[in-house]
Amino acid sequence: MGTLVGHVAPGFAFFALGLWHLFNHIKLHILRPNSYTSSPWFPTSKLRYIELFLIMVGSSISISMELFIGPERHQPLDPDGTIPSNHLHNFEHSAISMTFFTYAAFSVLLDKFSLNPKAKYGLTQFLGAVAFAQQLLLFHLHSADHMGVEGQYHLLLQSAIVVSLATTLMGIGLPNSFMVSFIRSLSILYQGLWLVIMGYMLWTPGLIPKGCFIHSEEGHQVVRCSSDEALHRAKSLVNIEFSWALIAVAIFAMAFYLVLVKRYGEKVKYSTLTTEDDLELEEDSDDVESQKESKHGEPKSLIPMGKSYAVMDIER
Repeated sequence: MGTLVGHVAPGFAFFALGLWHLFNHIKLHILRPNSYTSSPWFPTSKLRYIELFLIMVGSSISISMELFIGPERHQPLDPDGTIPSNHLHNFEHSAISMTFFTYAAFSVLLDKFSLNPKAKYGLTQFLGAVAFAQQLLLFHLHSADHMGVEGQYHLLLQSAIVVSLATTLMGIGLPNSFMVSFIRSLSILYQGLWLVIMGYMLWTPGLIPKGCFIHSEEGHQVVRCSSDEALHRAKSLVNIEFSWALIAVAIFAMAFYLVLVKRYGEKVKYSTLTTEDDLELEEDSDDVESQKESKHGEPKSLIPMGKSYAVMDIER
């Protein structure tokens, strides 16, 4: 992962997944506001498991890149079978990908063989929570730099992962909460955006903060600063980037919601108006029929007059 491509590629994957979930949750809530129920993943009309298959393919590519394609000897171990220090982060990143692969694979199996919908939903959400927990644990205890500029990016990334983990756990007990699903989708999207920003800001020489530089350490490119003042300034810039990105995502989320309300809300409104018009027509037809009956001398009540009196006498 410690390259531009190693951050941008998974970043786009998280961004696309979050956007896909955000779109489907908003659309589902607009069309069924009173009976909305969250879904941990969304099928398509042509291929039911396309989302889960793509997660498995992406995870497999990531594992291959980390353990077999990326290393110079195309395997991450020393000749004596031990893990070298410069490949520890490869195993950490691959463990995250393995967990997401496990989530996707068992989500398919649970959908195929589970008979209890509530258990299937809860177990799928649990697996998602395990994946985010693994991601949070390994980024928090990352073997890479914790103190430098890259460490600041990782620290802020953890805040988005915490939101993803918390909302996934909350979703187990609150399957009908639109806001829980909305925030979870947005946090996944934000994870992807922040990974893309990390990739470009840390491995593009022209974007390195003033007073800092790219330095090669143990075969990896890392950002180092010439003084404590330069490091402090660089970290402050990272915080500002995070704040700007957060504002941009919030604006995007609200605009995206309003666009989908405009797009799909009109259909719901039209359907509601049509139903109300049909009811009014039925009531008008009933009134016309009752007026015709009264003109012919027939009583409006379904209960004959004699029987109604009998009921009154009984009540007395």
